[in-house]
Amino acid sequence: MTTLAFLGSGLMGRPMATRLAQAGFAVRAWNRTVAKAEALRAVGAEPVADLAQAVRGAQVVISMLEAGPVIGAVMGAALPALAPGAIWIDMSSTRHDEALGFHATLRAHGCRFIDAPVSGGVGGAENGTLAIMAGADAADFDQVVKILEAMGTPQRVGPVGSGQVAKLCNQLIVGATLNVVAEALLLAEAAGADPAAVREAIRGGFAGSRILEVHGQRMLERNFLPGGQVKSQLKDLRNVLAAAGAVGLTLPVTELVTRQYETIEHSLPNADHAAALLALEQLNPGLRLGDRADQLP
Repeated sequence: MTTLAFLGSGLMGRPMATRLAQAGFAVRAWNRTVAKAEALRAVGAEPVADLAQAVRGAQVVISMLEAGPVIGAVMGAALPALAPGAIWIDMSSTRHDEALGFHATLRAHGCRFIDAPVSGGVGGAENGTLAIMAGADAADFDQVVKILEAMGTPQRVGPVGSGQVAKLCNQLIVGATLNVVAEALLLAEAAGADPAAVREAIRGGFAGSRILEVHGQRMLERNFLPGGQVKSQLKDLRNVLAAAGAVGLTLPVTELVTRQYETIEHSLPNADHAAALLALEQLNPGLRLGDRADQLP
């Protein structure tokens, strides 16, 4: 049986680790806040308080942590206990250059690295339907594909680092579409149409999308309880701009969307990224989508 160390039991990590345990893998769960890992005992995972103990002897280590600097610190602390040849799969969202740095660090210690960020939010993690974008050596990917399939649909998109590039492309589209959906619904409201009926009418046309489906409904309900979070979306958009700058590319729409999220990040960092609607309403004083009370974290 493959022994997995799963590092990170937060909003996304907990349901992902749960899917792995329920699929029959031996999962050791570690989290900086021990109580969060302990909660996974009920689904068959083994909570481990000590990081070195969690990774020692594990053939595969999976990290789902906040950001690149955190991953780097955890990786550095775990390195002495890693088994030679172990594969570290980072499923967090980081910068492309950070992923390449993690790869170099692990390779120097005789270990392997796959960057495999995900899309699909908490619902996708709970249902095992995440889109998993993997940057990996082909042989390494084939070795872990069954593990990844327990959490969603994995696709190798190129060599190490390519997973983060694919995730940035995903987040660019998600962030921009969230803002456009907010603008469409608020325009419907301002012009006297029924925003809910407008959304229903356009769902089956070329404007139809998962964002319109899921987050359009969230906006109508003013449900900003977190799935994907404002702070995470903003981090990803800044990483998009950093990657674009590194190759001399100007992305004006991404720059605009980033500024929109910056207007609310200081006050609503943990709100769902559908809170793009709230940033838009701030630009249009006196105009509000619907009359429901806001659901906020």
